[in-house]
Amino acid sequence: MLPVHAASYASLYDHFQWVIPERYNIGVDVAQRWAENDVDRPALIHVHRSGHAETYTFGQIHSQSNQLAHALYAQGVQPGDRVAVLLPQAPETALTHVAAFKAGCISIPLFTLFGPDALFFRLHDSQARCVVTNLEGAARLRELRSRLPDLKVIFTIDGHAHDTIDLHAAMKACSTAFTAVDTGSNDPAVIIYTSGTTGNPKGALHAHRVLLGHLPGVEMSHGLLPHLDDRFWTPADWAWIGGLFDVLMPAWHHGIPVVAHRFQKFDPEAAFQLMQDYQVRNTFLPPTALKMLRTVQAPETRWNYRLRSVASGGESLGSELLDWGRKVFGLTINEFYGQTECNMIVSACDPLVPARPGAIGRPAPGHRVCVLDDLGQPVPVGQHGAIAVRSPDPVMFLGYWNNPRGTADKYQGDWLLTGDTGYQDTDGYIHFVGRNDDVITSAGYRIGPGEIEDCLLQHPAVRMVAVIGGPDPQRTEVVVAVVVLHDPDAAGDALKHELQQYVKTRLAAHEYPRELYFVEELPMTTTGKIVRRELRARLEQWRAQGS
Repeated sequence: MLPVHAASYASLYDHFQWVIPERYNIGVDVAQRWAENDVDRPALIHVHRSGHAETYTFGQIHSQSNQLAHALYAQGVQPGDRVAVLLPQAPETALTHVAAFKAGCISIPLFTLFGPDALFFRLHDSQARCVVTNLEGAARLRELRSRLPDLKVIFTIDGHAHDTIDLHAAMKACSTAFTAVDTGSNDPAVIIYTSGTTGNPKGALHAHRVLLGHLPGVEMSHGLLPHLDDRFWTPADWAWIGGLFDVLMPAWHHGIPVVAHRFQKFDPEAAFQLMQDYQVRNTFLPPTALKMLRTVQAPETRWNYRLRSVASGGESLGSELLDWGRKVFGLTINEFYGQTECNMIVSACDPLVPARPGAIGRPAPGHRVCVLDDLGQPVPVGQHGAIAVRSPDPVMFLGYWNNPRGTADKYQGDWLLTGDTGYQDTDGYIHFVGRNDDVITSAGYRIGPGEIEDCLLQHPAVRMVAVIGGPDPQRTEVVVAVVVLHDPDAAGDALKHELQQYVKTRLAAHEYPRELYFVEELPMTTTGKIVRRELRARLEQWRAQGS
């Protein structure tokens, strides 16, 4: 959607115009279109746990997703029904989403590590009619099924049990020819449940146009697409918008092959090996993955990977990780910003939009991003406020599934409120300060956790860190740092004082952590975000213990 070569950011942003057709179907776009023009073009390289790799062409993705769409219809699934996908990165995961789109259904990606309560909530809330999973997933659904009256059929990809249908056998009996439903670009296509750290998840309902809406931000974060020999991989699960619509679907829109492999537990050394062995050129690495990769000694001397672009988003990276990325990857990591409801709206694009420590980039072409005050008015440059996106916008969700009040609360007039605080500098860069409930108010100062975390990460003893605000009768809140060390045996009062002074001398006296606690690990959401709410809940106990 953006030109592959551009002279400047202004030439991209100022001249951009959306081209959103009235009739549009994601499945037709990412599979049928390529199968009709380049049937043998590689689409997916599936790397099994055994190390064996299998390549699927766009022709195979098209024909097999057609068979799967027929199999859905044969079991009574109809256009508009919800089809859940409870699988890791695998060919069947991609095929099910594409088939659901072609069939006019609404797909629901589900994370394989969800417990029974998380699965029940999503399947019950969405009234899912069908789940595509494996025998392990089917066993976990068995205890829930009596409480899910809308769930009529479970397909399994690795054989069948007494209450499931063998997906591959069902597909084999179906024709490879299928006429996709003539969907409108505004017709519902997918429900992605937020991973939020407070309250029940909300089902963000997106239209088929959501893929087109993603493209400018995705293209910016990967130095513009496509280039010769581009090949994508991400450790992010396809159950999340970051894996499904920041990598898989945009890559296939551009005819770029995707490597499918997700480690049961992320292994940074194996990740470097994978990127070398499968000639990965483009990768989306969440901040947590980058921090884990950073623990590997001198990877640039041990592996011969040749990355063209590295994108990251979800939390602010800071100067330390950016500098490490330049050393290890030989390029600048492009940081991007968005959320499930309205994704990929801000990005860096080195060298057109050079990374700037503390900033998350500039608005991607086609998106109007602004910082607002409490009355919904734009604030002056440099002033903190609410990061918001102007509607209408193709990447913006249709609303929360079965939650009109939640949808209404997300907007202030024509602006969608991200729930994040930030500011815009004189060059148009958006700076992320924190979630509205993450901003620390201390002695009249509003302090974002990102800068302090970045500073502490530069200390050689620190492996990971999270910063929160702790209630304080005098200052309203004090800065509290929760630290994971490379060597847990180094924990003690001497190191605690050293780290406090480290921040005080490198940032500012009012930003140093007055309280600092050492822990073995940080609580994370399934998408790799720090659950600061849980840390706040633990704080009272830590204070009582004096640890």
